Amino acid sequence: MLQARRAVVRSLSFVAATAVVTGSLAACSEDDTEQAPSIGYAIDNTITTYNGNTTAGAVSGTMAALSRVLPGFTFTGPVGAPVSDTDIGTAAQLPGEALTVSYTLNPSSVYSDGVPLTCDDLVLTWAASSGRFTKTVDGADVPMFDVANTLGYSDIDRVQCQPGAKDATVVFKPGRAFTEWRSLFGATALMPSHIAMQRAGVPDLVSAVNSDDTEALTKIADFWNTGWNMTPGQLDTSVLPSSGPYRVEDYTEDGGLVLVANERWWGNAPATDRIVVWPRGVDLTKDAVDQSIEVIDVGSGSAGDLSALSGFTSEQIPSRSIEQFILSTSGVLGDEAARRAFGHCVPRSTLFDQYGSTPDAPAVGVGSGTVDSRLVVPDSLVYSDAAATDGNRYSAADVAATKVSLSEAGLDALTVRVGYLAPDPVRSQIVADVKAACEPAGVTIEDVSSPDFTPDALRTGGVDAVLAGTAGQAGAAGMADMIDARGALRSGNSSNFGEYGNARVDQIIDQLDTDPAIAAQLGLSVEAENILWTQVPTIPLFNQVRTVAVAQGMSAVVANPTRSASGWNMDRWVLRR
Repeated sequence: MLQARRAVVRSLSFVAATAVVTGSLAACSEDDTEQAPSIGYAIDNTITTYNGNTTAGAVSGTMAALSRVLPGFTFTGPVGAPVSDTDIGTAAQLPGEALTVSYTLNPSSVYSDGVPLTCDDLVLTWAASSGRFTKTVDGADVPMFDVANTLGYSDIDRVQCQPGAKDATVVFKPGRAFTEWRSLFGATALMPSHIAMQRAGVPDLVSAVNSDDTEALTKIADFWNTGWNMTPGQLDTSVLPSSGPYRVEDYTEDGGLVLVANERWWGNAPATDRIVVWPRGVDLTKDAVDQSIEVIDVGSGSAGDLSALSGFTSEQIPSRSIEQFILSTSGVLGDEAARRAFGHCVPRSTLFDQYGSTPDAPAVGVGSGTVDSRLVVPDSLVYSDAAATDGNRYSAADVAATKVSLSEAGLDALTVRVGYLAPDPVRSQIVADVKAACEPAGVTIEDVSSPDFTPDALRTGGVDAVLAGTAGQAGAAGMADMIDARGALRSGNSSNFGEYGNARVDQIIDQLDTDPAIAAQLGLSVEAENILWTQVPTIPLFNQVRTVAVAQGMSAVVANPTRSASGWNMDRWVLRR
C-alpha cells in the first residue's frame, strides 16, 4: 500500500495526492472503527531546538518534527522540490533587472499567542541567514548569527519592509538571481521575530537591520542562537508561538514532544488534534506494540529490524540524503593525500550493495548506485558527466592506491577516528566494514560514536571523520535543489564541519546557484568534482535508505524522502481503530 502511495505522490500535486492517498488508506479501515485522538510519530534524530536554522538545529530533527508548527511560504514536497503554501502567503517574481520577489502574508495569519505574522519575520530570517552582520572576536570578524547555511540569503541585497506590515519586497544583488529562490523563507525558516525582539529588548528589528545597529543586532543574535533551545522537562512555551496548524504543548523524555491543534490557526483544522513526536532513543518495537507509535520514519536498520512489526506496513525507499564520510581538513587528515588514502580504502560499491540498495532499486537516478557527485542530484541531466570524474578511482577498496597516497602524505600508517550519532546498527556496521577494508593498507579506523554526538566534533578536533547524511544530518535530509549539500562545501558556512575551503569551488557553487543553463551546470559540476575527488573533503557513499512504517488504520501518511520526512503533512493524518 505504501508503494502505491509513492506512485501517487510522484504523479500528482500535493492536494490531489493527499486526497487520493487518504481515500486508498481509508478503504483499509472497518466501518465500525473510531478515530483515535492522538498519533505517535517516531523519527531518527534528536530534537534540541525550535530554531532549525542554527548550526545545531540544522542537523537535528527540527524540520522533520516542526514543519507543521512553523510553516513558511513553501514546504519541501515528496519529490524534493518546494511547493507553495498559500495558507502562509504568496510570493511573486517582479519584473526588473535584478531579481525581485514580492511576498504577501495571508491577512489572517497570526501566531498562537495572538501576535500577527508580519514582514518583520522575513527581515529576521534574512538578517540571520545572510552572513552580513558580524562582530569582532579576538580581533577577527565573525558572524553574529550562528546560522548553518547562508546560500541564497547571502544573495539578497535588502528586504523592504514597513514594520508590522503584511508584505515585503525582497531585492537580490545585481547578477545574483538565486535560481532556487522559492526555497527561501520556507517551512521552519520563519521564526517569530516578536519573541526575539521582546527577549532581546529591541523595540524595532527592521530599523536595527536597516541602520546596521551592532548593539541591537548582537542582542537579537544572542537570543536567536540559543534562546529557542529545547530541553525535555524544561520547556518555556511562551517563547514557542506557532504559525501552523499545530503548536508545542509539552516536551519530556517520558512523554515525547507533544503537538496539539493551534486554536488560532486560520487554515483547515488538523485532522487529528494531537501528534506526539518521539525523537531518537525510544524503543520503537516496544512502543509500536504498545500502540503509542503509529508512524515511523527512520534510516533503514538504524532502529533495528522493523519489517516484522505486527500490524504495520513498511517500505524501504531511497532518500535524497547522501550517506557520506565528512572529513576534517586539519589534524591527521590535513593533507589531501591523507584524505585520498582514506578514500581509496573505502569499499564504496560494496557498501552500496549492502546498505544502499533497495529491492526495487531504479536503473538510474536516486538509489540506483553509489553517489559520485556531491553537487548535483543523481536524477539531474548533468549527473552522469559529473559522476564520471571519479573514474572508478574510489569505487572499491584499493590497497595499492591507499599506500601510494600514504607515501605522498609522508605517512607509513594512518588512524582515523569516525564519529556518528549512536546507537545506529547500520552505521556501526559500515564503520566495521571500512575498518576491515582499510586495515591491510595501514589505515586504522576507530569507532568513536556516542549517543550525544554532533558533527561539530569534527571542527573541535574530537574526531577525524563524521559518518552522516547530507550536511551532517543524522536523520532525514536532502532536497532536490542541493542547497544544503552545496552549502556544506562552501567556505564560511557553519554546516561545512570539515572547514574545507577552495576558492574555485566557492565560485563554482555560487555560479551553479544562479545559472540554470544546462551547459553551465554541466561544465561547472564536472570541474568541481575533478577538484573534489582530488582534495576529498567528503567521501559520498549512497542515497540513504529510509524505512517508513505505518500502523493499520492510518491514512494520509505520504512518505517524503527529504529533510521534511513523513511529518510534512501530519495535519492530514487520521488513525482509526
